[in-house]
Amino acid sequence: MIGTLGRAGGRVDFHNKNRKKEMGLEKDWDFDQIIDRSNTGSMKWEPGVLKEKFGKGRERLLPLWVADMDFKSPTVVRQAMEKRLAHQVYGYTIQDQDYNKALISWYQRRHQWDIKNNWVLTTPGIVPAVNYFIQRFSKPGDKVLIQTPVYYPFAQSIVTNGRRILENPLKIEEGRFLMDFEDLTNKVKDPRVKVAVLCSPHNPVGRVWTREELERFGNICIENNVLILADEIHCDLIMPGSKHISFQGISREFAMNSIAGVAASKTFNLAGLQQSSLIIPNDDLYNEFSIYLETLGIGPRGSGTLLGAIATQAAYNGAELWLEDLLLYLNENYIYLKTTLEDQLPGVKVHDLEGTYLAWADFRPLGFSSEKIIQILEEEAGVALDHGDWFGGDGAGFERFNIACPRSILKKAIESVTAAFGKYL
Repeated sequence: MIGTLGRAGGRVDFHNKNRKKEMGLEKDWDFDQIIDRSNTGSMKWEPGVLKEKFGKGRERLLPLWVADMDFKSPTVVRQAMEKRLAHQVYGYTIQDQDYNKALISWYQRRHQWDIKNNWVLTTPGIVPAVNYFIQRFSKPGDKVLIQTPVYYPFAQSIVTNGRRILENPLKIEEGRFLMDFEDLTNKVKDPRVKVAVLCSPHNPVGRVWTREELERFGNICIENNVLILADEIHCDLIMPGSKHISFQGISREFAMNSIAGVAASKTFNLAGLQQSSLIIPNDDLYNEFSIYLETLGIGPRGSGTLLGAIATQAAYNGAELWLEDLLLYLNENYIYLKTTLEDQLPGVKVHDLEGTYLAWADFRPLGFSSEKIIQILEEEAGVALDHGDWFGGDGAGFERFNIACPRSILKKAIESVTAAFGKYL
């Protein structure tokens, strides 16, 4: 397995022990290691959750659904939390300014995105932040634009807050998902459209939007006074050949008309720590949103969690090499998934994975209904996936595979899937 030291440092061959020793590096992680997550309250693996989500009798499905990883988080993260826990006093805590420094440095060197200290507002997760955004910048009955098929908590947030979903469905051209700008232009003319949620990189289709695509999306929304929340939680999980472009980094106009959501949770498997950050360069928007969070008891200047902040800071400062190695491992998992499914189930298409660790597979060419596809996957293959129709009606017949697991687990799942469908082909 090959890892990198970052953009300026070259590569380290982890099989070359002498080279590692010379550089003072030791690889203390093993993505092939199987971690028993039972009895840890894991949403992904907990039988009670599987029963609730997939139905009675399906408590033991092999889970490749919830978007967290079955890998240990970086050792530096654990060590930083253990050091703080050893203090044994966990009272009210203010945000350490070194947290912002770590975040700012990370996004500058990884994404060439220059963030200022007074733009950062912490929140207890991106999904809560999406809800707060919808509540503050729209009113009941207003429309919120999303690009389906898309991460389904977006739709849930819109509906539970009494707003209306406005879909700008992605389209497929030459086997690739693209934004439908003609449809977008027509729909945002409606004065009831107040805000839009941009998923970048896109979950579940795996697109990393180009600068041109982001520019067209941003210009159309801003021209129609639509405020944008750019969910960039997967921005560090970029596959070879693609590059994430920060929406706010494109222009001052974009920065002043948007809020960006970022977190280390997907990157370093820290989702349970409930820590995220909003980047808000517009002073008026920042103050307005900050005051609103205070009315909810969140603040001042937002709020995360004690261990979430410590873990995030440690990861940004000390786990870049771990991430580089992870990306290579995930890409190999993706290649295995795509090659095996497409070879053994002719007609199935696994869309190109440019970003995230969530592969989007089209089972429609097999000729089964979406209900039959789900039945075969759950009852015969024994796997739990995120089904396409969860992401919107235009996702029916697709399945989302979480490939952030040891390859042996992925192989077991894929072998079971191909065997189950193979009986019908």
